Amino acid sequence: MPSPIGYVLAGLAAAGALAAGAVPAPGAGPGTPTRPVGLPVVATVQAGYTFPLAGEPAVRRPFNAPAEQWSPGHRGVDLAAGVGAEVLAPADGIVTFAGTVVDRGVVTVQHPDGLRSSLEPVAWSVAAGVRVSRGQPVGTVQAAHGHCAPASCLHWGVRRGERYLDPFGLLAPNGPVVLLPDR
Repeated sequence: MPSPIGYVLAGLAAAGALAAGAVPAPGAGPGTPTRPVGLPVVATVQAGYTFPLAGEPAVRRPFNAPAEQWSPGHRGVDLAAGVGAEVLAPADGIVTFAGTVVDRGVVTVQHPDGLRSSLEPVAWSVAAGVRVSRGQPVGTVQAAHGHCAPASCLHWGVRRGERYLDPFGLLAPNGPVVLLPDR
């Protein structure tokens, strides 16, 4: 059982995180850990979501919510990925779009919880209307100018309606932060 100091530290950390703009995980209740918006985290499955790439990719650019819908920002995360890397469905759903937008391939998956994931640039291997499972390949990263030029990456955007969300809010941290004694 944690000491009273442990409870106080946990409460202060949660209060500080919320004041700093932290976002609780979906379905989170009181006492659920939060994380600051836009900061990358090492993640595992929560609510059925995983990274759309194998392993734990490095973050090239985090989510940066715009102040207003029309304001500048970064409406997703850019994950390090080489050209030809396999792109995976981040959660179960139905492909609602697989095609070219401007000069790059895009795959959009509608998830049962009402969220939509968009992945780009992707040379798609699925068609609109196809049901996909979390972790199922939907294409490969294609060479395209854009988010990470001159390097390549995968952009993962998530929307509920027209509102963009931080994809990392769908992933659970590997575990609680533990303070160790100073030796």
